[in-house]
Amino acid sequence: MRVLVLGGTTEARQLAGLLAGDDRFRATLSLAGRTRDPAPQPLPTRIGGFGGVAGLADYLRAEGVRAVIDATHPFAAQISVNAEAACAAAHVPLVVLTRRPWTAGAGDDWRVVPTMAAAAQALAGLPDTVFLTVGRQELEPFLAMDRRFLVRAVDPPDVLPAGAVLVLDRGPYTAAGEMDLMRAHGVGTLVTKNSGGDATAAKLQAARSLGLPVVMVDRPAAGTAPRLYSASDAVAWLAAHGTSAE
Repeated sequence: MRVLVLGGTTEARQLAGLLAGDDRFRATLSLAGRTRDPAPQPLPTRIGGFGGVAGLADYLRAEGVRAVIDATHPFAAQISVNAEAACAAAHVPLVVLTRRPWTAGAGDDWRVVPTMAAAAQALAGLPDTVFLTVGRQELEPFLAMDRRFLVRAVDPPDVLPAGAVLVLDRGPYTAAGEMDLMRAHGVGTLVTKNSGGDATAAKLQAARSLGLPVVMVDRPAAGTAPRLYSASDAVAWLAAHGTSAE
């Protein structure tokens, strides 16, 4: 059974590991190519876009793909929109493998905002230094601000706010490590995206323990494809689809 996995996340790597050892499936992993040094993958991997909805639909038909799993980042909105439209056009079943979003709990001080621009505006009146954990491509709204920033990214950003301190690192992180980092740089406010999952949740635990406000950028609106929350559930979905299609 030919399967296309749209990847770039921890969940996609977990799924790739399961599919690589399962002879019921012949899977290909597709990466957008935005990470400069992606982690090694256990599946055949293609890098780069498909050329929009039409290009992806053509690929699905040409390769005989019988199922697509969208395991992209929750904020990779455009590829998810394209995948839903392309799968509908090519009559290929689609499921989304994603992380459950984070939710505020006791002791959290969150300001939930809809966009990164709104996050920048929400910083008015909040303490310096601002810890930006939003990805290297999401910094533009903060560039002209007269604030102290600590920026963490996997790859070096093309531009940084003036005077920002850059930390290059890749999760998973620990709450103790995040608290040490925030204390060392005098962090007063955390800005992040609601990516969900466990790999980077420690920063929220640290902010709670330190009593720091958090500006949380909400996820883009989800499409209509069914959603799963574990790689094993995605394999079970594929197996059920393969059986029903025989």
